[in-house]
Amino acid sequence: MIRVYLVDDHAVLRDGLRFLLEAQEDITVIGDTGTGREALTEVQKLKPDVVIMDVAMPDLNGIEATAQILDTNQETRVIILSMQGTAEHVFRALQAGAQGYLLKESAGRVLVDAVRSVHSGGRYLSTGITETLVEDYLVQRTTAPAHSPLERLSRREREVLQLVVEGRSSAEIGEMLALSPKTIDTYRSRLMQKLEIGDVPSLVKFAIQHGIISLE
Repeated sequence: MIRVYLVDDHAVLRDGLRFLLEAQEDITVIGDTGTGREALTEVQKLKPDVVIMDVAMPDLNGIEATAQILDTNQETRVIILSMQGTAEHVFRALQAGAQGYLLKESAGRVLVDAVRSVHSGGRYLSTGITETLVEDYLVQRTTAPAHSPLERLSRREREVLQLVVEGRSSAEIGEMLALSPKTIDTYRSRLMQKLEIGDVPSLVKFAIQHGIISLE
């Protein structure tokens, strides 16, 4: 039996995915949540075989959550769900350790196949996201490693970036990450300097453009 955990901030979508998956004799859904940060705790506790992870979520987006989950749960496989199918988005997901990447528009039709494929050790990409596209992008990143400004940031700086553009105060962020507000201010200043961005509205625009947050 393949044990699946669902992570998406839309309860209706989670319910739909659960219904689809549990109709299969070899798949069971053992839990779900609407935030990436809660997923870290639940996956550590439940140790599912496969996590189906939305990208655009509050507090901690799916790419960062995937990387942190796989740091401590190496046997777990992650399938990313996204509205975005660009090479950069796919690369970031695979770089974080995801074994599958599905576009939401087609996820319902292929999700079961994707779950079985990654569980057996394979990789599964939506139609239109070819291995060639990914391999070409990997070559491009090798020759131009600074192509994505996000790579200038540490994992912690990317976490702080998301929380800042969501409008949280330094005190709130510090409480969530178990750091002092002064430390958060330092992270914020450093990440803005690295990105060469001088104000929060511009930071929000950057975060939307690079899939850190969505307009939903």
